[in-house]
Amino acid sequence: MSIELKKDFKYSLIVPTSMGVRITPVNGQPVHSSDTFKMQATSAETNVASVSSYLGLPVKVLTTFVKDSPISKFIKSNLESRFMDFEGVEVDQGDPWGYRHQFNIADSGFGSRGPRVQNDRAGEVGRTLNVKDFDLERIFGEEGVQVMHLSGLIAALSPETSAFSLELARAAKKYGNKISFDLNYRASFWVGREKELREAFIEIASVSDILVGNEEDFQLCFGIKGPEAGGKSIDDKIENFKEMIDRVKEQFPTASVFATTLREVVNTNTHLWG
Repeated sequence: MSIELKKDFKYSLIVPTSMGVRITPVNGQPVHSSDTFKMQATSAETNVASVSSYLGLPVKVLTTFVKDSPISKFIKSNLESRFMDFEGVEVDQGDPWGYRHQFNIADSGFGSRGPRVQNDRAGEVGRTLNVKDFDLERIFGEEGVQVMHLSGLIAALSPETSAFSLELARAAKKYGNKISFDLNYRASFWVGREKELREAFIEIASVSDILVGNEEDFQLCFGIKGPEAGGKSIDDKIENFKEMIDRVKEQFPTASVFATTLREVVNTNTHLWG
């Protein structure tokens, strides 16, 4: 696979995201019996971006913050410590039931107790992400970006973020910036919005240069036929999986497809059809 990147750019990678914090009990304790927690600023998208920033590449985060929030200040300090630039408006909290940054409550597990995560996203400020709050001509046209990494988590977070992701993809394409799209299907985000989100995801994928997902992502996001049940061997299952990727390539011929194989077949194994 060969993708030609922009030679004139300010940022190697841009990630739109909704920032939050994760709290985890110390010493491997379960959440319900702990009184001491470690707090970290996090989002799935900045976790990806950290790899590039730690390698010394210029990275920028597009997000939104709660105005005058100590959590917001904590997040900004963390992004700076990870060598990332960031841009985003400050949204008033409003009343006590107004906006806030999401909380991610994680039990890391210990011994026979498996890890568990509870997402608390009520009032999440990232759901207000709006294209009008960003100068896309400056970001993509003047500054220049080698790759914009979009996540299906953000594209499906709210109707506003779906429109936001679509406009980002259109602008990035217009100015010749490459687009990476990690489908990241989440069933709870899609309830009652299947038609709307499928149309948005298909449009984003149609202008993307890289598509990332597993067999469920491609089937559920695009309605593409996936591996059939009842294969007699692992080889049968992998061949069915490859056939699905061929169908993805047929629908999105300009994109390189990174697909994680069936979890029950080959854990952590990745195939590439360029």
